[in-house]
Amino acid sequence: MTQVQAAVAVGAGLPFETRTLVPNQARPDEVLVRIVGVGVCHTDLVFKEAGMIPAPAVLGHEGSGIVEKVGTSVTKFAAGDRVAISFRSCGTCSNCAKGDAAYCTTMQLLNYAGMRPDGSKALHDGTTDVGSNFFGQSSFATYALTYERNLVKVPEGLPLELMGPLGCGIQTGVGGITRSLKCEPGSTLLITGGGPVGLSAVMGGKIAGCSTIILVEPVATRRALAPEFGATHVIDPTATDDLAAAVRAIVPDGVGYAFDTTGLPAVYTGILGSLAPKGVFGMVGVTAPGVPMPGDVNTVMTFGFTLKGIIEGDSDPETFLPELIELHRQGKLPFDRMITTFPFAKINEAIAAQHHGECIKVVLLMDA
Repeated sequence: MTQVQAAVAVGAGLPFETRTLVPNQARPDEVLVRIVGVGVCHTDLVFKEAGMIPAPAVLGHEGSGIVEKVGTSVTKFAAGDRVAISFRSCGTCSNCAKGDAAYCTTMQLLNYAGMRPDGSKALHDGTTDVGSNFFGQSSFATYALTYERNLVKVPEGLPLELMGPLGCGIQTGVGGITRSLKCEPGSTLLITGGGPVGLSAVMGGKIAGCSTIILVEPVATRRALAPEFGATHVIDPTATDDLAAAVRAIVPDGVGYAFDTTGLPAVYTGILGSLAPKGVFGMVGVTAPGVPMPGDVNTVMTFGFTLKGIIEGDSDPETFLPELIELHRQGKLPFDRMITTFPFAKINEAIAAQHHGECIKVVLLMDA
């Protein structure tokens, strides 16, 4: 394999460009995966538009595919294995040792730097180095170099091309409820934003046994799907000027847990007004730089609120993704119902469709 076809981010406001790139050979600790499908996540677009990895760069971090080749130090995978790819962690720091891989002390270096830890880039366009190793994979490409810690085997009988979103969006939503917030059976839950992460959180609330699951979402098709995933109530935020009042009309004492996927400060205000005393507010929505924490100290202190940042649903992919796969096989996590597939070559059209609410979760298929 001497070339890959990749969707390359070339600058803010510009569409992805399909280019033929030359990759490095796999190093001893690397795994070459032939990508069959890759989800499009909001984080990919945030990094592209903010230039957080300088262009040109290959993004993509919800890949799935078939192992093509393994480095000499790789022991858990072999050529031919069907895999889903998640974020990378070191496996040796104190947090990884505790199962807190999402808070690996080298998380930023391994996932967000756009290069290997030694500063080298794995992809090249002629003499130009191309940003690579995004979330340890850069899977907006026909092949990706990844790592043992990123990979989870996918059993036969499941549609491999749809399994990539388990590695980020699905585990963030489900894990945010079951692992980060640890919602107990009978608890009350508010979810703001009904995109892939929010609807995954709805499914997570049902799995956790929450008695009341309220989803706030402006897009009617997403609100319509939410009850089928477990929501007990839906709220159209465009139909109310007071989110807290709308929530308290359902749960007068306020909700015990809230999970925000929007990153919108105006929504934060409504969430804080919706919390019961000792309520827990989990945040996964990416905000603009410099946005302050919600609320004021006296309010948080008086009511005993907990404000909790959440990355990747506090997941350790090696153990949590197999749990999600089994839940999916049992019919308890029908995340595939959110997915609309597009040919990889139509990445820009797919992103536009997702942006306009024409679909919920995009997965790009390499062979379509």
